[in-house]
Amino acid sequence: MDPVILARWQFGITTVYHYLFVPITIAMSMLVAVMQTFWVRTGKDAYLRLTKFFGKLFLINFALGVVTGIVQEFQFGMNWSEYSRFVGDVFGAPLALEALLAFFLESTFLGLWIFGWDKLPKWLHLLSIYMAAIGTMLSAVFILAANSWMQHPVGTTFNNGRAELDGVEGFLEVLSNPVFLVTFPHVILGAYMVAGGLLAAIGGWHLAKIRRDGEAREGDTQPYRFATKFGAWVLLVASVGVIISGDLQSKIMTEVQPMKMAAAEGLFNTTEDAPFSIITIGNLEGTEEVFAVKVPGLLSLLSGHDEVKGINDLRAEYQEKGFQRFDETKTLLQQEYAAELKANYDVDPMPNVPISYWTFRLMIGLGFIGIAIAAFTLWTVRKDRLPKPGRLWTGLMFAMPLLPLFANSFGWIFTEMGRQPWIVAGVLPTQAAVSPSVTAGEMLFSLIVFTLLYGGLAVLEVWLFLKYARAGLPEVAPVEVQTDSDAPMSFAY
Repeated sequence: MDPVILARWQFGITTVYHYLFVPITIAMSMLVAVMQTFWVRTGKDAYLRLTKFFGKLFLINFALGVVTGIVQEFQFGMNWSEYSRFVGDVFGAPLALEALLAFFLESTFLGLWIFGWDKLPKWLHLLSIYMAAIGTMLSAVFILAANSWMQHPVGTTFNNGRAELDGVEGFLEVLSNPVFLVTFPHVILGAYMVAGGLLAAIGGWHLAKIRRDGEAREGDTQPYRFATKFGAWVLLVASVGVIISGDLQSKIMTEVQPMKMAAAEGLFNTTEDAPFSIITIGNLEGTEEVFAVKVPGLLSLLSGHDEVKGINDLRAEYQEKGFQRFDETKTLLQQEYAAELKANYDVDPMPNVPISYWTFRLMIGLGFIGIAIAAFTLWTVRKDRLPKPGRLWTGLMFAMPLLPLFANSFGWIFTEMGRQPWIVAGVLPTQAAVSPSVTAGEMLFSLIVFTLLYGGLAVLEVWLFLKYARAGLPEVAPVEVQTDSDAPMSFAY
């Protein structure tokens, strides 16, 4: 058993599982805030019911997200101590700000929102959920800034055997990293696709149930119709931003990690007017294609270059000149660490091509299918129509949030696997980042424990989510602010 492989599997499983909750938390908090704004502005009970209904689902998801995210920090110290030592001076600033600023906003104002329905004035209570939503996005800012640095290590120098920030200017350069500037909107808008699909799916399922049963509680139909249309439109509008930011991201990726783009396309040889591969089958060695279906010229358009470098040429280039960006330059850290890298590590710069290739296509394909379902949903419920109940409609409603969610996950798998064999692109190989004192047996044991624990949490999450989603809109009483400061707090959900 290879400790590096086991450490990667453990971090991959826990990270992908944790990220199933992140998009819903990021976007659902703001969508709940919008629904509560409608209630505050109009005073209609329908919006209050929607706020409390989807607020409960948001809180279930938020709780599981926090629990599963705690494990990530422990793994940095236990399984990846060499990585933590090398990047600690760089990661310390954004991760500290994420905890002290972003998570503080999330936890504090979410607590005020949960317990403050009858304690705070309406405007102040509404401000609480907006502040919590802003906190979730700030958290994404600092986490994505740190991850983008791993993709393109700017603003740092090699000193005392590790990467160090180049002062305040270096930290600002990390926050203005071109990879981060395109990754942040792509991730945030991808989260809104998931949350929008979730709102539309739950509303659409209940609308079909109303049609099947032939009756509904008074006032249920219009709130569910609003949720369905609102969620579907959020998904569609967000998808436009995802497509635009994804195009920009592919161009930046080509510039800073040309090997990743080549692996994403299964492009083995440098090609002028490069085609986009619909499907490519390579040989067992992963050095040339055997069969391919392509769209002429599309890859050059996506990459922003007429000539796109292929895997074989990039490997040869690495052996001669080391890691380079597309324009054959390096960041300062990549330049300063080059001698250390060459002296101590024998690195094959090619990632796992099949995984990079197929996760890239699954990300795109699942996203577009989700878009199509959202458009079909809007067409189905047009002009106050109710959807026809049945297995097809139920299947589509389950798929509408899950497809963008899985597209998000496959996107992250592609981002991380396409960077391999580097944990910091062009600088630190993954094999050099694991803890030297942790044995393969210890890693295997913790991997099994975490997998079983997360499996149990998955069952709990799905059961709670489906239970309260099926229960439907709650009945609400008029919200009155308590004047007695000694009155006990009550949990509003």
